[in-house]
This record gives sequence, structure tokens and C-alpha cells, in this order.
Amino acid sequence: MVLVPLFPVLSGGLLSCARLAAAVPKELTTPGITREFTAPLATVRQAVVSVQKDHIVHGTLIFDKEPILTGAEAVDSTPLFDPWNGGGEVFYKIRNQAIAPRHFLESADQGVIAVRYVITPVTDERTRVHTDAVYFETAHRVYHASDGSVEKAEMKEIKDALDSMIQAEMDAADARRREQSAELVRQSYIRQREDETTRLDKAQSNVKDLEQEITALRHELERRVKAPGADLKAAPYQSSANLKTLAAYTNVVVLIVTPHWFGVETPEGQRGWLPIAQLEQLP
Repeated sequence: MVLVPLFPVLSGGLLSCARLAAAVPKELTTPGITREFTAPLATVRQAVVSVQKDHIVHGTLIFDKEPILTGAEAVDSTPLFDPWNGGGEVFYKIRNQAIAPRHFLESADQGVIAVRYVITPVTDERTRVHTDAVYFETAHRVYHASDGSVEKAEMKEIKDALDSMIQAEMDAADARRREQSAELVRQSYIRQREDETTRLDKAQSNVKDLEQEITALRHELERRVKAPGADLKAAPYQSSANLKTLAAYTNVVVLIVTPHWFGVETPEGQRGWLPIAQLEQLP
């Protein structure tokens, strides 16, 4: 990648193109790093932007006591890279006032670190990311190429962010599946309860119908003795022996029907005969 310096702003003001051209080599190459991810463009873009805006330049530092280099900011463009005319989308991150950052070739003094990310769709489910990093030494107006450490570290952060996003999506999908499964169980339980309620209502209706049938049958099969009472006969004849005298309103079950007599059973289980005229239907 060829870096053409474009008007960097220094502490002393704006350098002229002629002075900058005299101070900077005609061509400066950076190794950069390219990687393809199995993820759609939108997902990869989200991962790249999260790294662009994390306020860290990964893979370098300026003081040994500081494990990471913070203070970076996301920008829409920077003159430390020539304008991007290729395909895809471009994002930038810079860190001002960096002092001799590590892993930039022959870096010295104070300057600006710039990181560029280029995102290019390969297919609907594959996306390519390319990263570049460069350090511009403001006092001597010199560009220093990265040795690749910054690009590799930035790419690792993108991969980690993407993995976290994919895992979060998988966890969310799993949670949705569990919710759907729980909802199916709940709906199944509701249907089961509805079915049980329907069966119970039907059973209760059947019981009610049966009770009504029993009541109707009872009215058909049962009679009661008229006042003042009647003698239970051993046979359907007036001259037959009396088995016992039944009090008025005693309920009996009709077992045999003849034109003038009913063969009946008393509540005590005793059987005999009573004249039809001496019995009446239950109220």
C-alpha cells in the first residue's frame, strides 16, 4: 500500500506540500493484514466499529509502565493515509501525541498513530477486512511503517468482538428456542386443561343426564302406598295371606305388573303383592 502524505497539521501550523514532499519518501509501504470472516457485512461492520471506537491502539505502547495505549479516537478520515478509492467501506482511528510508539520502524519523538480498516463483502456470508497502521513523527515530518504488530492486534480485537457477537446471537437464539419450547409446553398444558375441562363438563353433563334418567326410571318403577295404608299379600288375591301391613306413603319398587296387582319389594327387601288401586306415583 502506497502512503501519500496529505497536509498533516503540526504544532507549528500547516506544512506545505513541497516541504512535506521533501521530508517524506516518495513511497512508504506498510505490511497490513487481511483476513476473511464467515459473517455478513453488517455483522463484521459492527465488530470493526466497536474496535474503532474502543479508544485503544492495540499492539503498541509508548511507556513501559502502561500495558496498553489508550487515548485513541475514531475519525472519519485522516491525511496520514491517501484517500481510499477502492471498494468496500473505510474506517479510521488515530492517537495524537504518541511518543516513539513500539513496533513502528525506527520511530522516535512525538507524533500521530493512524489505523485504517477496510471492509469488503466477498459473498453474502463472507466479508474481508484489511487493516493498516502508520506513525507520523511531527517534529521531523517522517512517516514510520508498522512492523505488522498493530495490524495483527487490531485484527485479533475485531475477531474477538465478532466471536462475542456471534456467541451472543447464538445465546439469544438459544434463549428464543427455550422460550418457544416453554411456550409450546405452556400452550400444550393449556390445551390439556381445556380438554380435561371439556371432558369434565361432558362427564358432569352425562352424570346429570343419568341422574335425570334414574329419576325418571324411579318414577316409573317406584310407587308409594296410599293412605291409610295397605296389607302386603303373599299372592295377587284378596284372600291370600297378609305378610305385613305397610304404612301410608311407604315407597315400594314395582317388580311385576299385572292388570290389577303389582308385585313389589319393600324398603326392607321383603317382596309381596299390592292392589294397583292402593298405590300411587311418587310426587
